[in-house]
Amino acid sequence: MKFEVIDADGHVSESWEQLQAHLDAPYNRRPPLPPYFPQDGWDRRLHNTLGHWAGDAKSWIDALDQGGMKLSVLYTTLGLFMPFVRDPEWAVALTKAYNTLLYKEFTSQSPRLKGVALLAPHDPAAAAAELRRCVTELGFVGAMLPADGYYLLGHARFDPIYAEAQRLDVPVAFHASGTDQSIVANFEPFPKFIQAHTLSHISGQMRQMVSTIFEGVPVRFPNLRLAYLEAGCGWIPYFVQRMDEEFEKRGHIEAKQLTKLPSEYVKSGNVYVSCEGDENLLPQTIEYIGASQILYASDFPHWDHSYPKSLKELADRPDVSDEDKRKIFSENPRRLYRLK
Repeated sequence: MKFEVIDADGHVSESWEQLQAHLDAPYNRRPPLPPYFPQDGWDRRLHNTLGHWAGDAKSWIDALDQGGMKLSVLYTTLGLFMPFVRDPEWAVALTKAYNTLLYKEFTSQSPRLKGVALLAPHDPAAAAAELRRCVTELGFVGAMLPADGYYLLGHARFDPIYAEAQRLDVPVAFHASGTDQSIVANFEPFPKFIQAHTLSHISGQMRQMVSTIFEGVPVRFPNLRLAYLEAGCGWIPYFVQRMDEEFEKRGHIEAKQLTKLPSEYVKSGNVYVSCEGDENLLPQTIEYIGASQILYASDFPHWDHSYPKSLKELADRPDVSDEDKRKIFSENPRRLYRLK
């Protein structure tokens, strides 16, 4: 690779046994049942033929070396299903255990591994306190809120999280779980995972972008950086223009906090999206929002990742300039996460 590569969204394969080892009493005495395992029963790894395992720091360092990446910013896997946990105290305890696990077993083992704090939207005050611990004590570089589930994250009740992230100068990333939204919605579920997963990530990100932008999160927190991850970027031109159209007709009544078009907030430099190395509409997205807000993400070791192939797919594209590739691979994740 002729470019420095920083992975803006990798994942760890944490196990229930690892989580339980870091739970505080009395939560560590709960039965060893996966607490956020999706209840859909789908075989995401397709008879264990897809994806990889990355349950310790060595596995991740080996993966970095395989593709020639400098470092990776790590997100949870089991914790993507956090919004489906009903008990707020249990959710907060689980996030604390996961974040401690991520530090002790991953990020403290190598400067090439950076942590993002998993937060429970169930209790915004507790989530803000946990973010403070993760950044000031564990050296984490961002926060993650789940895009799926019941919560619309633009609501002012989540402001303690955004205020703390802005104060700490770390981004808040929205990340979907890749499950069927019928779990929390009143409509017929898809019969096959291929159908549910096709819609899942994009629907979660669209939902949270509508909520956070129209509810005025960028207005209340003008220095806060937001990232909408793992849905690609080709949806941005269509969807943001649709938001503008709605705003022009109804914004003066139903989005009074906004002083400019939704697209102006999205293009402000504080909103980031990840891309797929081979997605057809990447040049159009670059033309629409600029290359400075797009990130490369490996999604390793999940069942649907294509790393390290995705590196070459993006690096070899003739329709993206080397200057823009450099931004996507390195400059943008450095700016988003304030990496030195």
